[in-house]
Amino acid sequence: MSDHREIMESVAQYEHVNYPVLTPNLKGFLSAVDVGAKEVAVFTAASEEFNHRNINCTINESINRFVPIMDRAKDLNIRVRGYVSTVVGCPYEGNIDPKKVAEVSQRLFEMGCYEISLGDTIGVGTPESVSRMIEEVSKYVPIQHLAIHCHDTYGQALANILASLMLGIRVVDSSVAGIGGCPYAKGATGNVATEDVVYMLNGLGVETGVDLDKLVDVGNYICKYLNITPRSRVNVALTNKKNQ
Repeated sequence: MSDHREIMESVAQYEHVNYPVLTPNLKGFLSAVDVGAKEVAVFTAASEEFNHRNINCTINESINRFVPIMDRAKDLNIRVRGYVSTVVGCPYEGNIDPKKVAEVSQRLFEMGCYEISLGDTIGVGTPESVSRMIEEVSKYVPIQHLAIHCHDTYGQALANILASLMLGIRVVDSSVAGIGGCPYAKGATGNVATEDVVYMLNGLGVETGVDLDKLVDVGNYICKYLNITPRSRVNVALTNKKNQ
């Protein structure tokens, strides 16, 4: 977050593509606006202990910090997306009650977040636990305002995304080549690989507008630069096929 100015000023921005900036407080929001951000994101968790270790405050304190951000965003016509972490499990508290997720999500939605991303931060969810959570949250936040964000620690991300689609969710967060992770969730891998999600959606006949071959090239470029191996099975399979 400290380098978003450098990033925003160097990234070529295209029409119809969103470039949201994480803004934990008003200072971060104003800095993001100063470099031309048209959308920002605020984040909290459904676990008190995780929230404390991640941003050093309670859930309630974190949400209270968002009030001035929401007020200024409304004045400036800037969209705000809300993130809720640890929606099915926490490395410190264990299983999370779906009612707690619903409570936090409802507060963010009523504050003015246009969309709430539900994050299985440590990737412990299964289709059953993720479905129960979404069913509870959607009682208070319309399904069209929800997104799913799955880490693939236990190899369940695609199954959980499919379960979410079956319940009506149409927005999926993902990471090219599956890179990333969470420093406050020991052992958690990165977000589900975009290549794997797009391949599955193509097989379901869902139009994404994403060129899978170009996506694989992007994943390989990033991984080469970072000197890491792609965590996407689709990336590896298509790259091997191309190199045969």
